[in-house]
Amino acid sequence: MDQDLPMPKYALILGATSDIARAVSQQFATHGYHLYLAGRNWEAIHAEASDLKIRFQVEAVPVRFDVLDFDSHAAIWNGLNPKPEVVVCVVGYMPEQEDSQKDLALARKVMDSNFTGCANFLNLVANDFEAQKTGSIIGVSSVAGDRGRAKNYLYGAAKAGFTAYLSGLRNRLSKSGIQVLTVKPGFVQTRMTEHLELKGALVATADQVGKDIWNGFRKKKNVIYTKGIWKYVMLVIRHIPERLFKKMNL
Repeated sequence: MDQDLPMPKYALILGATSDIARAVSQQFATHGYHLYLAGRNWEAIHAEASDLKIRFQVEAVPVRFDVLDFDSHAAIWNGLNPKPEVVVCVVGYMPEQEDSQKDLALARKVMDSNFTGCANFLNLVANDFEAQKTGSIIGVSSVAGDRGRAKNYLYGAAKAGFTAYLSGLRNRLSKSGIQVLTVKPGFVQTRMTEHLELKGALVATADQVGKDIWNGFRKKKNVIYTKGIWKYVMLVIRHIPERLFKKMNL
């Protein structure tokens, strides 16, 4: 346990039942943080909370949260007592690109789940943290937001918006001493990607991503890629000329 962390401290995990969120929760619990686990699947959140309490001897409080229910966000945030020192947004939704193209309601759900809903809630957090001049915000975006690709451009566009939002928020809140960490995972073996054939050196496990997020938070990083090699992969992809990129099957 880190000796320089005053206790007790709380972390709020948004989208708490995803594989990455569970790995993040375990990392914070390992280092003595109590947890608010927020999400829609009430049964799964309760089960996760019970597991964390037993395994790590920390408080783990289930919280009903729907990123698409914008009107509920203020009541959820204001109802947390004590307020968390760290808020981690691990909300993600990635249906098939072709389905999203054909269904405008589904396309909007992709945008609101991955960007606007997250930003709406984090605006509330940012205002409180700024007034207190303390706190940390961690947003899990994606390498998909670094450049639009034909195979997932709606998801990528939403993540690009979230990345830009976090960048602006970081610039704003740095003046108040508040950390805003942007996390950009590449391919990760999770339930959300189980329909994809993922293997090789570029693929991370959820546990690896959770450890990278904890280390990025602890080291006060601004942006991390996970695995780290994705920083260089995306550097190359971003610099491919558009006339060539249009011809690539990406």
